[in-house]
Amino acid sequence: MASKRVLLLCGDFMEDYEAMVPFQALQTFGVAVDAVCPGKKAGDVCRTAVHVLSGAQTYTETVGHNFALNATFDEVDAASYDGLLLPGGRAPEYLAHIPGVVELVTKFVSLGKQIASICHGQLILAAAAGVVKGRKCTAFPAVKPVLVAAGAHWVEPDTMAATVVDGNLITAATYDGHPELIRHFVKALGGTINGSDRRILFICGDYMEDYEVKVPFQSLQALGCHVDAVCPSKKAGDTCPTAIHDFEGDQTYSEKPGHPFSLTASFDDVDPSSYDALVIPGGRAPEYLALNESVIALVKHFFETKKPVASICHGQQILSAAGVLKGRKCTAYPAVKLNVVLSGATWLEPDPISRCFTDGNLVTGAAWPGHPEFISQLIALLGIQVSF
Repeated sequence: MASKRVLLLCGDFMEDYEAMVPFQALQTFGVAVDAVCPGKKAGDVCRTAVHVLSGAQTYTETVGHNFALNATFDEVDAASYDGLLLPGGRAPEYLAHIPGVVELVTKFVSLGKQIASICHGQLILAAAAGVVKGRKCTAFPAVKPVLVAAGAHWVEPDTMAATVVDGNLITAATYDGHPELIRHFVKALGGTINGSDRRILFICGDYMEDYEVKVPFQSLQALGCHVDAVCPSKKAGDTCPTAIHDFEGDQTYSEKPGHPFSLTASFDDVDPSSYDALVIPGGRAPEYLALNESVIALVKHFFETKKPVASICHGQQILSAAGVLKGRKCTAYPAVKLNVVLSGATWLEPDPISRCFTDGNLVTGAAWPGHPEFISQLIALLGIQVSF
């Protein structure tokens, strides 16, 4: 059983990343996370919003994944948790006006629990009388007037990754600040991270799955790893569009546009020998990346040198094309089973869809619901430990 327990306070059209990244990252690190929403119960879903700064006077919004709750709001006892997480997005605008929400947040504060809030989540903090008064905090810049009116000492975010710590209160401007926010939160919960001086490479492509790149990328950054993301024919600072794949009752997953993902290095400059592990996200990108000989050569290097490789969902299409699965045991998104079996691997059924498997230096997962297990198996191969 997890030694630490955290509550994630959700609402419809909370920001997609700002709910799922901390939710899955903390579970990866051994923290139990309960996600609740006023008026909803365990098993219900919240719609999410994809917010992007794209040059307009404010962010754009499109519809994100459906986020499944795993606990019931009316059954929450603040005393049984070690911390509280408040995602941003549009949900805080109305959550801040629900008396039960304000009462719950005030209870967490009065008990001295650790609080982490991001982007527009600070609207809820401002609504709880006295919570931010005299406290240093930041937020998405549009939230400044409310925080100042509530008596906070406003800290202007010099970048959208800015994070501010004031005692048991951790605030960040946007999801760009997740790695630092999560790292501070883990430390505040009494956690220590060891063995994180690792260099990890992600092979990216246009329309890779949104969660399947961002969640492991920022989770590994939160541990203190150096993480680079590259894409053939692109350089550092370029972006890849992503795809939101979700399970909405159809015969296969639905697809919606996701966040643009910024690359951190140039594909042509990559020296694979300088990295300790490789991660391959799923989505639609692997279909065509599997045809790229430079990608295949890169993948083969990691197998020849027996370095950890973690591949999820459709990412195994690249592994199949590289001829590295023969004699291996692995899983993938069920539609990729044919690729895996024809490449000479032993198919492991992903039942449930969150199942992940390690075979030697290879970690495979079926889909993004399995991220906590997927990432934890990778960091185990890397010798990284989080303890409380």
